[in-house]
Amino acid sequence: MRLKHIMISLLALLIAITGFSQDLKVGKTAPDFSLNDPNGKAHRLQEYRGKYVVLEWVNYDCPFVKKHYNSGNMQALQSTYTGRDVVWLSINSSAPGKQGNFTSKEILSRAKEHGAAFSAYLIDADGKVGRAYGARTTPHIFIIDPQGQLVYAGGADNIRSTKVEDIPRAKNFVSLALDEALAGQPITNSISKPYGCSVKY
Repeated sequence: MRLKHIMISLLALLIAITGFSQDLKVGKTAPDFSLNDPNGKAHRLQEYRGKYVVLEWVNYDCPFVKKHYNSGNMQALQSTYTGRDVVWLSINSSAPGKQGNFTSKEILSRAKEHGAAFSAYLIDADGKVGRAYGARTTPHIFIIDPQGQLVYAGGADNIRSTKVEDIPRAKNFVSLALDEALAGQPITNSISKPYGCSVKY
């Protein structure tokens, strides 16, 4: 009996720690949120209604993120689609004291060093937004349509590696989804399995 209580308590603790959304699905309304950028400016998702919005969970110290940034792949995606009036929000949910949680000065420095082309880098240090979306990895990508519905959730591509040389031969789910969406077509792959480092809640 005692073992049963211990197991139930551990399960409850695991759910509380992870807190991943079980209800957020493609085709459902994306949860609204407000987060600050490194300069202290608040960005609310609702403000971008009427545009496609990409949410990219990021941790610059994660090897999988480094693959996409050191190669210029993520910045190229950001630049291409912000140039097509897509809003790109890079979100960091690393808790204080954990990998990826940086000072505002460090964030701005790294973003400049990478040549990042996001619309904004947002700080989610308490992890509430990450948990609301069920963000599990860095990177983990979500695309929201102009009506506020989630239309894509998953990985950046289909090759689960940290090798830069894998990028040219990978199927880029983000560009495929955005190209189809912007052309008014149904998204062929609206869900994929994300890969990368765990989000450091």
